[in-house]
Amino acid sequence: MAMPANKKILLPLIALVMVPGAAAVQAASESDTYKQLDALMDVFERVRTDYVDKVDDKTLIQGAINGMLASLDPHSAYLDDRDYQNLRQQTDGEYGGLGLTVTTEDGVVKAVSPIDDTPAARAGIKSGDLITHIDGELIYGTSLNDAVDKMRGTPGSSIKLTIVREGAPKPIDYTLKREVIQIKPVKWEVKGDVGVVRISTFNKQTGEATRAAVEGINSKLGDRVAGYVIDLRSNPGGLLDQAIEVSDVFLERGEIVSQRGRTKNDIDRYFAKAGDLAGGKPVVVLVDEGSASAAEIVAGALQDHKRALVLGQRSFGKGSVQTVIPLGGDTGLRLTTARYYTPSGRSVQEAGIDPDIQVPQLSDPRAADRPRLREADLSKHLINEVKDSTEKLVEQDAKPDPRFTATADDLKAKGVLDFQMDYATRLLARLAPSPSVQTAAAGAAPAGSRR
Repeated sequence: MAMPANKKILLPLIALVMVPGAAAVQAASESDTYKQLDALMDVFERVRTDYVDKVDDKTLIQGAINGMLASLDPHSAYLDDRDYQNLRQQTDGEYGGLGLTVTTEDGVVKAVSPIDDTPAARAGIKSGDLITHIDGELIYGTSLNDAVDKMRGTPGSSIKLTIVREGAPKPIDYTLKREVIQIKPVKWEVKGDVGVVRISTFNKQTGEATRAAVEGINSKLGDRVAGYVIDLRSNPGGLLDQAIEVSDVFLERGEIVSQRGRTKNDIDRYFAKAGDLAGGKPVVVLVDEGSASAAEIVAGALQDHKRALVLGQRSFGKGSVQTVIPLGGDTGLRLTTARYYTPSGRSVQEAGIDPDIQVPQLSDPRAADRPRLREADLSKHLINEVKDSTEKLVEQDAKPDPRFTATADDLKAKGVLDFQMDYATRLLARLAPSPSVQTAAAGAAPAGSRR
């Protein structure tokens, strides 16, 4: 049957009526954008000509770019040649320097931790040391980037650091030689029948190194392996693909993580490949408020698949993905392009990963007094679009847990220097089958003969 004439005409007419309206809206939007760009250029020219001191154009332009990106979220940023080089060094895991992680506090450069087997560690620099001078030059008020630049340099060259240490009667001078620092993202050891895998960052070597660590533990302990501790505490994250590789070491199947961009169709899902290298043995993942991004992807994936118990304290809550876009002249743009979600559809943005077992770090006497900075505390952080509506309905028990009343001194007297790690290893030891259970299982009838 032929379609009525009015039906044939209707759609074209609607289209003809709508197009001019849409075009007008678009034109008005573009006109407003051009006005704003004109205002930007007007300000630029005014500063160039009228500011009290001469300012070079590069400084002004980079300032405008930084301001634009700072208005988005805490993780999007313009990377100048120095920042871009530092990022590549972090992800590559190699640079020339001292092997010392530093931060700034009230204008003072402070040592966070020396990396094992590096010039800083061998010299005896300790966490909390204040660096006041580099090669005799006072660095108070120096930016963190400038301080790092001064400490890095050609391997074999010498540098003198002046340190102020709490309890020391006078400043301490250290003369060190720079080396090629190779960041080893993974270390492993065995505690009794428990394998411990410490992952400090997610650079290009992390996935392969984690696999090698588990294989090393399996080779050393054999059938005696009671389980594995994956220590992700104070791990700031890193490369997404490496988080996927680490998760895949312990998963047999299933989704690891998904990332979702601006549009509904902009979804990427990542799945585990067959083969659980840990052979299904129990896993405990340690997290704290410093566990972020890629570390939270691993913890969330293993938790959702019931493959691991997450133990410690709520993680940082960075549930966004940044893409590094190279620009001209060894510069780049780090831009937030997606949110990521755990296999169950959880977003850790703001909320973080809640441990299955809350365990404070009792062996740190200053832990309770130390301010805790998380994603939700950062200005202009992205909101969590998938919040649990039942969160407010859960009753909170304010009574102190009787298991966690020991002091740092009490634990030290018992030889416990890391309470969370000690709790995790003892938990896995308890979960391991007893010898009698293992013997019974070994002597059981084949599955096919059971009634």
